[in-house]
Amino acid sequence: MNAIINDIEIIKAKTTKINEVDFDNLKFGQVFSDHMLECNYKNGAWEVPKVVPYHAITLDPSAKIFHYGQSVFEGMKAYKDANNEVWLFRPLENFKRLNISSKRLAIPELPEAYFMDGLKALLEVDKDWIPNKEGSSLYIRPFVFATGKGFHASPADEYKFIISTAPSGAYFAGKVKVLIEQTYSRSANGGVGYAKAGGNYAGQFYPTQLAVEKGYQQVIWTDDTNHEYIEEAGAMNIFIRINDTLITGPTSDRILDGITRKSIIDLAKSENIPVEVRKISVKEVVEAAKNGSLKEMFGAGTAAVISPIDGFGYQGTDYDLPKLDKTYAEYLKKRITDIQTNKSEDPFGWRYKV
Repeated sequence: MNAIINDIEIIKAKTTKINEVDFDNLKFGQVFSDHMLECNYKNGAWEVPKVVPYHAITLDPSAKIFHYGQSVFEGMKAYKDANNEVWLFRPLENFKRLNISSKRLAIPELPEAYFMDGLKALLEVDKDWIPNKEGSSLYIRPFVFATGKGFHASPADEYKFIISTAPSGAYFAGKVKVLIEQTYSRSANGGVGYAKAGGNYAGQFYPTQLAVEKGYQQVIWTDDTNHEYIEEAGAMNIFIRINDTLITGPTSDRILDGITRKSIIDLAKSENIPVEVRKISVKEVVEAAKNGSLKEMFGAGTAAVISPIDGFGYQGTDYDLPKLDKTYAEYLKKRITDIQTNKSEDPFGWRYKV
């Protein structure tokens, strides 16, 4: 049976997979909900999106996504509170960033209504897939990629926008030991580092594999010129606490404007935690580790919200971080997740009811 919500056609799956899912043991991003949003760009315009059953995609071998990498994505979550009401966290920021990324890769930008109304329609259809267990959420992956055909090196003339979702349990990275990268670069000035382009992540995998072989779990990226300044941690923004001050690098062509990052900065300032947005050198971090003023390092991103770093390696030497009874990481993560799940007041207006 088909229905129309905000001009978005809903084609429901004939059967559901939900009864086959163990919601008490969900792995991140490996189980997928019954439906997805699908929208095509053809003849110079985006068609009205549809909510359709989750399905495989067939593409021509000459589709330009395979050859020239026009692909961008976002990461979001939907939450249920104690009253089974559904919430998003700053979704318009994800929409804006998706279009910023698209523009950088010469992909046509999406209308806001297609993203927001499409997302709301999808969540309404699959609201039973949103877990309400503590720490769980429905991970949401909006993405756009080139489907137009041709081997000639030029932007495609056709694209596909999809939102697919995956119920996921609490994301625990465990104790993370990182290696400060001195050879490879994640991005460069004038490049696409600030965009959520698929190729950015593909380029990270090999250096990360090399770090894993050395006994580390992740890489801290440094600037492309002299590998002098700290920039990101794996696929996350990074925060460094020296004494009582929280420091993170400024956004640039090379650094992603993370939504969790922005939220942490605003939240910390509201809690009178000293925050500095500035370049921070590897030398400064190593010196702080040596003199005991380095208290914390943590990554910030959608999946884990905040992922504490236990220690780091640099030029053949490992540095352990102190074990603190109370950490900024733990406190800020709880404050953000309480806002996300409607357990506390939201003075910033970040929470979005579906």
